[in-house]
This record gives sequence, C-alpha cells and structure tokens, in this order.
Amino acid sequence: MELRQLKYFVKVADTLNFSEAAKALFVSQSTLSQQIKQLEGELGVQLFTRSSHNVGLTEAGSELLPYARQTIIDSDLCTARIADLNALAAGTLNIGVTYSFSPILTESLLSFMKAYPRIKLNIYYRPTDEIMDMLRRREVDFVLAFRPHDKIDGIESHILFQNYLSAVVSEFHPLATLNKVSLDELAQYDIALPTPGMQPRSTFDLICGDITRYKVRIELNDVNILLSLLRSSMLVSILAEATTHNQKGIKAIPIDTPDGEMAGCVHILKDSYRKHSMQEFIRLLSESIAVRERQNAWI
Repeated sequence: MELRQLKYFVKVADTLNFSEAAKALFVSQSTLSQQIKQLEGELGVQLFTRSSHNVGLTEAGSELLPYARQTIIDSDLCTARIADLNALAAGTLNIGVTYSFSPILTESLLSFMKAYPRIKLNIYYRPTDEIMDMLRRREVDFVLAFRPHDKIDGIESHILFQNYLSAVVSEFHPLATLNKVSLDELAQYDIALPTPGMQPRSTFDLICGDITRYKVRIELNDVNILLSLLRSSMLVSILAEATTHNQKGIKAIPIDTPDGEMAGCVHILKDSYRKHSMQEFIRLLSESIAVRERQNAWI
C-alpha cells in the first residue's frame, strides 16, 4: 500500500467522481482508476461501487476512509517537521483570512516574503464559518479572523488586538464629523451591509435588535467593493475599524454600544503542530504597524 494510493482513494471518496478527482490530482483518469484497482487488489476488497452514472463508497471504503485521512495527515506532519529543520528555507504556509481582517495583512505579507523568499504562501479568503471548517480539515495552518461570538470546539483563539464595530462612511458624509454614533442614528441612513456570515455582520445582527428597522440597500461579501461604494456615495456600512486601515477617503466612527468590541485573533487547532513558519508570520504580524496601532489604542 502506497501513500499515493491512499491520497487517490481519499480524493475519489471526497468527489465521488473519477474524472473530477483525476483533474484535481493532475493525473489521467486511467492512471487513477488503475491505482484504485491496485489498492483494492492489495486489500482484497472493493472500495467503490461503480456504474455508468454514479460512484459510491462500499462498506469497506467507508471503514477505510478515516484511517486513510489520518495517515495522510500524519505524513504531511512528518514532511512539515523535516522542512522546519531546514531553517525556514523551504515549505508552504497556508493561511485562512476572513474578508474583514484582510486590510491589515499587507505589511506582514510583504515582510514575510522578503525575509523567507523560498516559503510559499497560500492565502484563502472565506467567510468565518467556511474558513474555520478549512482549519478543522487542516487545509489551512491557522486562521486570522475576529473572535466568533460562540466558542468553537477544538479551536484555540489567541487575541492579537482589540477592535470595535464601526459605522464606516465617506469623509464627506454627515456622520464623519461625529466621535461616535448610536444605533438609532444609523436607522436614519441608507446602509450597505456585509453579507451574513461575515463577522461584523454577525456582531451587528446581535446588537441591533431588529434589522428590519434599518434601511438596508445592499449586502455584499467583498470588502473592497464595499469600501469603494462608500467613497462615492452617502451609504453607511458596518465594519470593524481595522478594516479601514490605510484606506483613503473614508472614516470609521465607533458605534455607541457596550457590545461592539471585536477582538482580532489567531485561530489554531488545539494540540496541533505549529510550523516554525506560522510562528514567524504571527510574530511579524503582531509587530506590524497595523496591529501595534490597535494595541496602543486600548492601552
């Protein structure tokens, strides 16, 4: 039994489609089918049911699947540990980031790439629930996101900085002159909201009471487009203050509510191996101007 065969088996089990699995694995469908047959021959059982239209797991396939996944994870951990011994001279770092967190990353990304040019960075932008699922499946090494309202089993959250929920507007908007804004005042203006699932939206939904009393004109999950809309209109959006880092032509006004705090966090799996590259990236991020400014604001 080869590790490659187990990887092929898991990919087919995930997709239940030999053609789709072959494309994802960058092999021909005939090669994939041959390797699966060899694995079945070695084990002496059929792992998949096959017809002209459907592929399914047999009882034996379902039994093998969790062990195959764990074997692949253990193999990847071995590879990661050996790569770490090479003084961060090689490897891959997979980072999950929520949309609202992304504006404060630029400085750290550039610093890391300059310091460690041979480490490849894969950055995945997703809503909070999706990116946490990727963390559980070990598809990312850690997640940068604002702390969820409910504790997530199996995941540790380490605070980088404290932040607050804000009304974000154009610098020419009437609210731009205020030091804080109430929930009642927000009800007077047209609002562009992040979509459900984004952390600022989840926080706002919790504190606003009844979302229907607000004049919500548009919802979208792209922060850059959202900020662009604000610059050229009188719309108000609800975002974390950190989202406006280095953004010109807009202003973040704290929402006057005791429940508006949002902690920027690093999220990792409990009892998981911490790559040296991950620890170094987090160090650079914690020392970045964007994070230090927000740390100092709460001292």
